[in-house]
Amino acid sequence: MELWVILGIVVVIGFAIMIIYNRLVALRQTRHQAFADIDVQLKQRFDLIPNLLETVKGYAAHEKEVLQGVTEARTSVQGAKGGDLAGRVEAENMLSRAMMNLFAVAENYPDLKADTNYRQFMAELSDIENKIAAARRFFNNATSELNTAVEQFPAVLFAASFGFKKEEFFEIEDAQRATMEAAPEVKF
Repeated sequence: MELWVILGIVVVIGFAIMIIYNRLVALRQTRHQAFADIDVQLKQRFDLIPNLLETVKGYAAHEKEVLQGVTEARTSVQGAKGGDLAGRVEAENMLSRAMMNLFAVAENYPDLKADTNYRQFMAELSDIENKIAAARRFFNNATSELNTAVEQFPAVLFAASFGFKKEEFFEIEDAQRATMEAAPEVKF
């Protein structure tokens, strides 16, 4: 009889571990899917930038540094593809800063702001930025759920041995956040 009780306890513990493991796997997959959603939006933004740059170049030819900064940041993003989330986030933050500089320059050119192509690209870019923000929120929510599950009892007893760890959020740098909150300075 004792053997059956011990065997029953082992089976129950085994099922509990299986359920915990499957939940953690599902949460990790949700996080990966959320990052893939961000990646799609970032790719759209990445593809839109050359067209926007060409439109701005016609009006702001002497703003070479800013245009070159956007191009270099875009190249940095292209080089950061892959599994290194921290490197990818840094490259995307660099591109966002460069784009903000481009928008500040564009404010100095009223004819540019009236250009149909520029307005169209800006509308598309604004739409993509909103989608990126939504995808980042979803990713960070999925990351939070995974981190919570990894740290909760009884999963915390097994998570590390199954290869689960606390994951990083997709965050904007503090310097970039401060720049976004401040109104751009426009000089004529």
